[in-house]
Amino acid sequence: MIYLDEARVRSLLRWDALIAAMENALAAYSNGRVVQPVRSVLTVEEHRRYLGVMPAVSDDVMGAKLVSFYPANEGTPHPTHNGVILLFDTRTGEPMAAMDGRFITEMRTAAVSAAVTKRLMPEGSRALALLGSGVQAHSHLDALAHAGSFTDVRVWSRTPEHAERFARERGARAMDAEAAVRGADVVVVATSSREPVLRGAWLTSGAHVNAVGANRPDWRELDDDAMGNTLVVDSRAGAAQESGDVILSGAAIYAEAGELFSGAVAAPPRSTTTVFKSLGLAIEDLAAAKLVLDAHNASN
Repeated sequence: MIYLDEARVRSLLRWDALIAAMENALAAYSNGRVVQPVRSVLTVEEHRRYLGVMPAVSDDVMGAKLVSFYPANEGTPHPTHNGVILLFDTRTGEPMAAMDGRFITEMRTAAVSAAVTKRLMPEGSRALALLGSGVQAHSHLDALAHAGSFTDVRVWSRTPEHAERFARERGARAMDAEAAVRGADVVVVATSSREPVLRGAWLTSGAHVNAVGANRPDWRELDDDAMGNTLVVDSRAGAAQESGDVILSGAAIYAEAGELFSGAVAAPPRSTTTVFKSLGLAIEDLAAAKLVLDAHNASN
């Protein structure tokens, strides 16, 4: 069995292939071709330290991710998310590879958002608002370049200095949250907030929102008005147990992303205001890890 570190994973993973792989993995999940429980999360210290266990099996990939989620690491040199992914041979059950999961988590989260955004964003989208200026803001800006052409990028952070730094590094404009969102075609909410930072009243009719934070049942990123729009999730079962935005708002779910990708549910009209609530699924991690392993083997 081999181990691939983050540097090796980073050298092998590419956006276009990853976005396509996420579409296929989520379609398989929604079509019932993936065996996967809702992730098990152990609370080490409430609001500060968690350990997640995420196994899955599909036709061509089997394995699990162990991921630590440490909000306590905010403002330190240590990432808030760390992980390891283990892949097994589906035919023999033998372990094939282990690899660093932090970078895979970073990329696959944004790749899923990009795949959904391609189907739901308004025609001619140009303005992108990023609420949050951390790892996922950077990753989403990279991934969404493969979904559309965003010429007006706005960024907000609870720490204005962080937003200003992001703006300098990425050619964006730093501003307050409401100003960033008003008039934006696509909004990404990627924060560690436990209270809503996006108000539905700010959204332009027809805008699309990707919400990737607030992954605990009592945490929120979006208010009830925002959640009252057409809602897509990665997993109904996961949203019912893990998403405070869904649970506390009582929002009705229009579709899983995989149902849109497979054609089982038609995408709403582009003029519809939409929200994608992403929690992250084990099959996304394993499909991404398989891409990495296949690319590694092909290069040797």
